[in-house]
Amino acid sequence: MSNSLSQHPSIAIIGNPNCGKTTIFNELTGLRQKVGNYPGVTVEKKEGTILFNDGKEVAVLDLPGTYSLSANSPDEKVATDILLGKLAGVHRPEGIICIVDASNLERSLYLVSQIIDQRYPILIVLNMVDIAERNGIHVKSEVLAKTLGVRVIPTIGSKRSGIAELKAAIVNGFSISPEARKWKLPEPVGEEHGELINLLLIHNHTKEDDAFHVAAMLLSSPRPLKEFQGIIAQPVLDRAAQDYNRLRELGFDRHSVFVESRYRWIKKICGEAVSYGPKKTDYTDKIDAIVTHKFWGYVIFFVLMTLMFQSIFTWATIPMEMIGSGFYWLGRHVGTIIPQGDLHDLIVFGALNGAGAVVVFLPQILLLFLFLGILEDTGYMARAAFIMDRLMNKVGLHGKSFIPILSSFACAIPGIMAARTIGNHRDRLVTMLVAPLASCSARLPVYSLLIAAFIPGTLIFGFWNLQGIVMVSMYLLGIFTALVMAWLFKKTILRGRTPDFILELPPYRLPSIKSLLLQMWERALLFLRRAGTIILGASLVLWFLATYPKTDSAAPSERLAHSFVGQAGHIIEPLIRPLGFDWKIGIGILTSLLQREVFVSTVSTIYNIQGGNGNSVSLRAQMQKDVDPSTGLSKFNVLTAICVMVYYVLAMQCMSTLAVMRRETNGWKWPLFQLGYMTTLAYAVTFAVYRIGSLFL
Repeated sequence: MSNSLSQHPSIAIIGNPNCGKTTIFNELTGLRQKVGNYPGVTVEKKEGTILFNDGKEVAVLDLPGTYSLSANSPDEKVATDILLGKLAGVHRPEGIICIVDASNLERSLYLVSQIIDQRYPILIVLNMVDIAERNGIHVKSEVLAKTLGVRVIPTIGSKRSGIAELKAAIVNGFSISPEARKWKLPEPVGEEHGELINLLLIHNHTKEDDAFHVAAMLLSSPRPLKEFQGIIAQPVLDRAAQDYNRLRELGFDRHSVFVESRYRWIKKICGEAVSYGPKKTDYTDKIDAIVTHKFWGYVIFFVLMTLMFQSIFTWATIPMEMIGSGFYWLGRHVGTIIPQGDLHDLIVFGALNGAGAVVVFLPQILLLFLFLGILEDTGYMARAAFIMDRLMNKVGLHGKSFIPILSSFACAIPGIMAARTIGNHRDRLVTMLVAPLASCSARLPVYSLLIAAFIPGTLIFGFWNLQGIVMVSMYLLGIFTALVMAWLFKKTILRGRTPDFILELPPYRLPSIKSLLLQMWERALLFLRRAGTIILGASLVLWFLATYPKTDSAAPSERLAHSFVGQAGHIIEPLIRPLGFDWKIGIGILTSLLQREVFVSTVSTIYNIQGGNGNSVSLRAQMQKDVDPSTGLSKFNVLTAICVMVYYVLAMQCMSTLAVMRRETNGWKWPLFQLGYMTTLAYAVTFAVYRIGSLFL
């Protein structure tokens, strides 16, 4: 039976992790997509629009990856609640596209069976058939479609194969099997399940299809029935308690009987629809023997990280210079149009130089996301978590905690959200507390500015650039500190047993160029949006505070010292002087509490007002020439630059991260603790680095 879409249709894409779900979503929607959050939760929502040749549009929602509708994590709960129509502010989709891994059909069909139980209109996308064929697995899509009673579309998402057929199937409508729920429970279990369904219909007024799922959940859930009070009607709970006793007396394990019954049916389907032949040459095991090796695995990981950051620093130079020159040209030409005066200085020194000093680092940030995307799409990221499990185990965590920390290289917010996959509450909390210590992309402009200005580009051993080594060192410092703090937390305030670690290693595959470019495009828009709003606004406010009140002094440095910014800076200077920082750096630290990149626009505005025009290149030159008139010594030197970078590695300079921590932990206790310990840690370590460095530099 076919189900046609309405005039304003909405569909959802669902599937197991690592099944190519996001690749299919990207191929269907292209640039017509946006990222946000579901109402009331911090789970990321990705939605887009499929545009057809006749002009028709279909809204599509990319649901979080899940293995089943029995939710074990916040991500899985969101997917389940949407399908059951329980998530406020999100309409129940009219149809489901379920992505199935052709190389792991048996596991994937478990989720399919649960969706069919709901009698949802469904299309099955049999993805990664090339990998299945390479493994000697041949899935007969026609047999599978006939057995399940739904449409099955074979695809290779990374190569766009089958995408046109999938779009045509969406237009033609979704299948609803008239013979849904072909799998059978043992007779006594089926009887009790049916009784619970009837009670849910009567007392809870649950829809019939939803009642099937809720009754199954009640009978098989390990949670005590008292947790369902107020959600499920008491007569239903009383009957469930009786069912528990009866099934135990009959010798049934209620926790596993539903799973076993489904898999008996699934194995029968796979026996009919799947044939096996000889494997083609597969180098997965041979590659894994090297990249997950006890010694060489670590070597490969650190070499890859070093190459990544060396490349970011080297390859981004030319586009950064082009962007810097573009802003310099724009500032010079705008400056000739606007007459000299406060408006001229506000636009040129406040707006253009402030925002331009940050935008110039866009190429480095895009390269960072490109490399991380390649590591994720090729399947290496899971291997990195596997090899790091041995190291994580020594600090009381397991490899699953490493993925959120590694994700925080891009941004701590998705890193903290990724910790939801960790089942143990204490381990999840420890991971969230230390994840922001991994250097995110917002720190990259700070590192890049200071390294380019004060670290010479000397080659070590003839090929390692000293600037790249310092960059890598900042990232390694963050990882090392995160591990130390995790060990400390696990030994003290969040003491607990080290959990077992089970991880599925996805097959190696070529990354989707389109998906990588889309990811870079999204991050570019996000970065430019921040540069055009928060950073631009901060630059304008800072220009005003650094310009007023005006004095009669002809010297720009004197006028700056008497401004609101100068006065505030001199008030806080005694507090930061032990770190080797002057008041200008102090103002940068204060303004960047909102976002770390604001430090660059802050010092750009301050130094441009103090004297000199230009882009980030001239900013570096002004910082290098900044001399203390009383001593004749440079205010900013190699040691100062290292201390500022160390401070930014360890300090919590991001209000957005704290806001996400509050939502993830349902209160301000842990976010405030995180802010306190990271600020104290940053101050103490920077103080030590400055004191020790002063003995040698």
